[in-house]
Amino acid sequence: MADVIRKLIRDVPDFPKPGILFRDITPLLRDPRGLNHCIDLLTDPFRDAGVDIVAGVESRGFIFGTLVSQRLGKGFVPIRKPGKLPCETVSASYELEYGTDTVEIHRDAVEKGQRVLLVDDLIATGGTLEAARKLVTTLGGEIVGCSIVIELAFLKGRDRLPGLPINALLTY
Repeated sequence: MADVIRKLIRDVPDFPKPGILFRDITPLLRDPRGLNHCIDLLTDPFRDAGVDIVAGVESRGFIFGTLVSQRLGKGFVPIRKPGKLPCETVSASYELEYGTDTVEIHRDAVEKGQRVLLVDDLIATGGTLEAARKLVTTLGGEIVGCSIVIELAFLKGRDRLPGLPINALLTY
């Protein structure tokens, strides 16, 4: 099934800047069969992990995360860019190639002891997921794992998430 998904990922050279090969998921989202397979593969490794809630990182993590949460019969929590959530938040910053960025979660989004599955479309350097992990654990949640569509292994993002089970469907 991973081959079906791989065929639906479009390579876009020199986007968003020269020298970058962008992995475009929009053809995957457009294909109902491929998307269904993708959600199965993101969900299946965590069906028996005692997940209480699924958290997805803005913005493509919202798409995959809500579908995974539905398959698991669990709720969904968004992790967003600053200033996008209306109630009291907790924030975490992380390093980018050229500076820093920040993500936020509602202070009441995760209850102490809840088991959380993180979902996103991509892991590159691991900074975003590292920050998401910090947010959830700050609130008292326990991360059971990460389920990711694409891993850019040469950027070693897993190294920032030691001990965390990571399910990546495609590795480049």
